Amino acid sequence: MKKNAKTIALIAHDGKKAELIAFVKDHIEFFKGFKLVATGTTGSHVQRTGLKVKRLLSGPVGGDAQIASLVATGKCQAVIFMRDPLGMHPHEPDIHGLLRICEVHDVPLATNPATAKLLVKGFR
Repeated sequence: MKKNAKTIALIAHDGKKAELIAFVKDHIEFFKGFKLVATGTTGSHVQRTGLKVKRLLSGPVGGDAQIASLVATGKCQAVIFMRDPLGMHPHEPDIHGLLRICEVHDVPLATNPATAKLLVKGFR
């Protein structure tokens, strides 16, 4: 990791965790150059790749809000959130809040593998 590395947040709904982990593995050298934060369960999956990850709360109990706070305070420069747009999520207001905060603060937000690839290319 670079000395003044930027921070990327990683989040995935349960049905998208495997997709996120596959993406991380495919771009592992890229992710080694960043500080990583993740919601609780997602973070435990990312740690199995060998990457160092700061785990926050699980999404339904405040992890999405914690990441939104990092974005709002300039402590997170990008978010990769593999969302399940067809699923019902009890913490939907927090999810929408995170998306809104990324827009308000002009922070890149990838919500699927295609946009995540563009985010990776943009940071190189």
